[in-house]
Amino acid sequence: MSPSLTATVSARSAVLSLLLGAHPPELEGREIVAAMRLFGISESTTRAAMSRMVTAGDLVRDGGRYALSERLVRRQARTDSPTTTVWDGTWETAIITTSGRSAGDRANLRAEMTRLRLAELREGVWMRPANLDRPWTDAVRDVASRFSARPEDDPVELAHALWDLPEWSRHGRALLAAVDDAGDDGQARFLTMVALVRHLYEDPLLPPELCPAGWPAEALTAAYADFRAWLAAMRIGRG
Repeated sequence: MSPSLTATVSARSAVLSLLLGAHPPELEGREIVAAMRLFGISESTTRAAMSRMVTAGDLVRDGGRYALSERLVRRQARTDSPTTTVWDGTWETAIITTSGRSAGDRANLRAEMTRLRLAELREGVWMRPANLDRPWTDAVRDVASRFSARPEDDPVELAHALWDLPEWSRHGRALLAAVDDAGDDGQARFLTMVALVRHLYEDPLLPPELCPAGWPAEALTAAYADFRAWLAAMRIGRG
């Protein structure tokens, strides 16, 4: 696996990735320790990370069992793509109408807009094709005016202006190659999947007619589903 595809994964990130791949997102402490050992992380490092995560509110502990907190359960739900709808050519547009917000508030809003799979055309103007069925949060509704629009310019060119689609596609194909290279190497496969899930968070979920040829999103989603099945089988095997 090319080192450029994945960064070093901390014990916290590894535990989170393991639980994000579990359904329901809870495991016995011994199961987490056993899995982390397969991925090259010692028991002492894993248990120290789990303790810090409970204190930080990332995990909830019940006896020897650990579960994701409600906040991170919502993150798990976002791992699965929002429901897509047939695209009729319209675009969602959100224009930020408030001013004087703190740097932290602006950063939080940017993160929320990105979570909604919108991209910023220019400062304060966010857009995407109207092909997703998902709720808009109060955090967005309180600071933005929303419109439906039909741009007169080529929608394919607009999509390329909003997202670096060739780079997303290139990196996605490289991750798929890394999955194949990892084979049955548990540590390599796990590290690759951590990177793959991060990449899926950045999928703009465009209508097919706006995607470049060879768009790898479907193959990446299938690879992640295979990984979750592998985690489940590994858990049963340890049981």
